[in-house]
Amino acid sequence: MDGEVSPNGAKQQKENRRKSTPLRQTPARQSLKVQQQQSEEESTLVEESVSPRLADWIKLNAKDLKIRLTDRRWAAEVVNDFRENLLKFLRSNTDQPFFQSADFLTTGSYFEKVKIHNPDEFDMMLKLQLPTRLNITMLDGGIFYRINLTRPTRTPVQAFLLENTLTLSSSQVLSEMFRLVRKFLKNYKVPDGNCRWEVNRKRPNSPAVTLSLCSPESNGEELISVDVVPSLEVQGWPSAVRNGPDVDNWLGKKIRQEIKGLPCYFVPKRPKGRNLGEDAKESWRISFSHVEKKIIMSHGNKKTCCESNATKCCRKPCLMLLKSLIEGLKQRFPKELDDLCSYHGKTAFLHTLSSRFDDSMWAPQQLPTCFVYLLGALEDHARRRVLPHFFVPECNLFAQAVFPRKALAFLVSALNEQRNEGLPLLKPPVPLPPLRPVRISEETFAEASTEKSSSPTLSATFMTVLVLAFAVVLACVLFSK
Repeated sequence: MDGEVSPNGAKQQKENRRKSTPLRQTPARQSLKVQQQQSEEESTLVEESVSPRLADWIKLNAKDLKIRLTDRRWAAEVVNDFRENLLKFLRSNTDQPFFQSADFLTTGSYFEKVKIHNPDEFDMMLKLQLPTRLNITMLDGGIFYRINLTRPTRTPVQAFLLENTLTLSSSQVLSEMFRLVRKFLKNYKVPDGNCRWEVNRKRPNSPAVTLSLCSPESNGEELISVDVVPSLEVQGWPSAVRNGPDVDNWLGKKIRQEIKGLPCYFVPKRPKGRNLGEDAKESWRISFSHVEKKIIMSHGNKKTCCESNATKCCRKPCLMLLKSLIEGLKQRFPKELDDLCSYHGKTAFLHTLSSRFDDSMWAPQQLPTCFVYLLGALEDHARRRVLPHFFVPECNLFAQAVFPRKALAFLVSALNEQRNEGLPLLKPPVPLPPLRPVRISEETFAEASTEKSSSPTLSATFMTVLVLAFAVVLACVLFSK
């Protein structure tokens, strides 16, 4: 009959409506799709702005960032020997039992495999164990803390408590670390007998005992720098950072939960400033170096990214290029950009990975585009004067208290100038010498002398004739007298 629909026809109409009506998306999925579309649109705009000449320059410098294999082997041998022997010394040292439970946590750019140019800087966090019951009080937006024991103790940590017998002194722990390292070096010999370790003077607000490897053959210049940082291992993250980093869209919720299950660490560092309160003078700074290493080592949206026989990406080369540019800027403008450090670049990099989370956005052939995008992200953070700490969002690394506005404005101008001029400071202004001191053999010295004597100045033969002529004239004058 007219106007009637058979059961089969009704079913077919319902199916057709289902196909023609788009699937309803949850707000989270809609936000995710918008973020991805925005990143893809911005990538297209950046790609159009990268000239072939600039792209070739970026690729060329990316290749030059790799560390020489011979330098890496030599540096690893020297640093590993130092670390192993220092750990043996601390564990057997009886005059300070608190350090007997120490162990090393390898962090920093070398162990993240993003170190550039030379393996000449190493970071070592020395883990120290504490009683399980602690009272950790936040002193600011989630970076600096006061660490108290919940009750007095007779364990070895009591040597570093303040008069209230509860508060752990950061300054005393760092001072003891300096003393123990100096004591260790009195009897320690470097595998390369021509080198020696020297303890540097303590730097203001630095949580590290910094050592320099020097050699007479390098005229006393530093070959390798090592930062030994005492750190307190604490289970459970403070409330300000308990949610963990924003990596759900990038690494996934499962990885985020794994990260939150890791311990956190506190290093003996106080805030900048002169008129600090008593709590601030003995404060500890929270550190996520170990988590940063985990993220950078397993950086892909797909879990197999950059593994053998798997999809490759250009994330690490982009970070290394940014580190190189920051290094070049600091060499070119040491006073104006004294507050700038590689951690600002690393933080901008982590935020960029969270927004550009898909592996396809970081294909190796897109290296120039991705690097220019990353550079623009850092410039945008500086222009807005906002760079949230990746793990402590309430902390702004570009706040006026820690990064003066005048210096920040200079950074914006310098980054913009670099982009307009084709990134000339991607290559450091001064050529880097070989890491390992070069010993000149007698044969090499003889060859160099021969080459020098055959130069177009005064030759050896001419000098001999000149001396003989002078001797003949002098003899004639004396004979005539």
